[in-house]
Amino acid sequence: MTGRGTAAVRRNRDADWDAWPVAAYLAENYRQVHPCDRGVIHHHSVFYRQFEPGALARTLELGAGPNLYPLMLAAGASRRIDALEPGAASLDYLRRQLTHGPEDSWQSFYALARALDPALPATLAEALTRVHVLPGDAAGLPEGRYDAASMNFVAESVTEDRAEFTVLCDTFVRAVRPGGRLVAAFMERMPSYRIGGGPVWPACPVDETALRAVFTPRTTALRISRLAKDRTLPEYGDTGILLLTAERPAA
Repeated sequence: MTGRGTAAVRRNRDADWDAWPVAAYLAENYRQVHPCDRGVIHHHSVFYRQFEPGALARTLELGAGPNLYPLMLAAGASRRIDALEPGAASLDYLRRQLTHGPEDSWQSFYALARALDPALPATLAEALTRVHVLPGDAAGLPEGRYDAASMNFVAESVTEDRAEFTVLCDTFVRAVRPGGRLVAAFMERMPSYRIGGGPVWPACPVDETALRAVFTPRTTALRISRLAKDRTLPEYGDTGILLLTAERPAA
């Protein structure tokens, strides 16, 4: 179900993100809490619990897609969460979740998140009131706007070009103010991939060495950990998940 093929290296602009298969993606990955979800939620909850409730004025979810759990996790610490997303299909899904209420399948994710972080609002619907959906991509991000930024399965999953992956990660770091905090998750060594029976989407296989090469010169307090491959998910060709926290240098 994966494969890079023999075509020229594809970049972010070469994929039709407006046509991202939201329904198939959710069905394959987020209709139940998988072991890897538990791992990411535990990791990110530790990150957000270091802040007092509401201590972060404005935070970013870069490339939000239709995945709600990174947004809900930020709601205890952040007063405003900007969900930046370029794709029309994902934007439509996010807006419907905010306008009409989240789908029931997200409640089990929120129950876990709130068990780990009691500072979260009593309900998922209340947590999502902090979210503002913004159309756009990393290229339009102003530097230093956010107190913290989150990115989950994005930079490595939108391009086959290692240089463009580096630029996306650099933009992610620069989106936070000096001293701002970063949390992220990456698919480990995932090649270009399919969702359901659809087209092949571009990806850049990365490992811990690649992440350290990109983030070490740009951040301080860099920490990277790993989750084992989740065999309950479809076969995307990955070998696990890499979890990252870091800080933009204050100077």
